[in-house]
Amino acid sequence: MAVPARRTGKARKNKRRSSVWKAEAPTLVKCPKCSEYTVPHKVCASCGYYNGKEVISKD
Repeated sequence: MAVPARRTGKARKNKRRSSVWKAEAPTLVKCPKCSEYTVPHKVCASCGYYNGKEVISKD
């Protein structure tokens, strides 16, 4: 059975794990049609347009 030669220190262990818990705010862009903020590469929830074309009709 393999056994570690040396114990991993607390600082080394915590440095390795630290990047997992970082949360980032989602990137938001303004819709060119209605100027609402939306996630890029998705249909705008307020007007229904994507890439200058109406994808979902909003009434």
